[in-house]
Amino acid sequence: MDYPGNLFVVSAPSGTGKSSLVKALLEIDSRLQVSVSHTTRKPRGQEEHGREYWFTSKEEFQAMIERGDFFEHAEVHGNCYGTSRQAIEERIKGGEDVVLEIDWQGALQIKKIFPNAILIFILPPSYEELLQRLNRRGEDSPEVIELRMSNARIEVAQAQFFDFVVVNALFETALFDLKTIVHAQRLKYSAQRRNKSAVFKALDLL
Repeated sequence: MDYPGNLFVVSAPSGTGKSSLVKALLEIDSRLQVSVSHTTRKPRGQEEHGREYWFTSKEEFQAMIERGDFFEHAEVHGNCYGTSRQAIEERIKGGEDVVLEIDWQGALQIKKIFPNAILIFILPPSYEELLQRLNRRGEDSPEVIELRMSNARIEVAQAQFFDFVVVNALFETALFDLKTIVHAQRLKYSAQRRNKSAVFKALDLL
């Protein structure tokens, strides 16, 4: 369906800088709204319930799956993640631009449901740099980091199925690229036709 709002879906291997980029993008683009996903994993660091994620039990998560509450859901690194169908549909129907941070499996599921969703994949400059970032983060055990690096090779291979790819070698450059993608989407003919209907009508384009 062709909703008035845009749905941007951002995916990346763990440690690539996806969350930092999306947070910075939200700070400079007041028209973007973030959708908070549900997860069964425990909070990290200063994360808060309802801000970074809705933290839930595996039993509650399974019940939501059975009710059909999720747009998409997947298991990543042994934890479950899901996106509320109602939360997304209400926002983009209302003309809001929504950004989602989810894994590649969820992104491709959403693309099947909403072909107009814009999929963006964030790549690290190299696997060596990715490993250094995971170690610097200091949040995971060596075993977990090893698992994340193993999964990263599978995840990176999925970039070919995304609409846009941003390489996060230099944060400022990657943020500029991300911002450019969002702005360009808003300038597409179909988007302008929806959002500038008075102009299009005056020019006999409606």
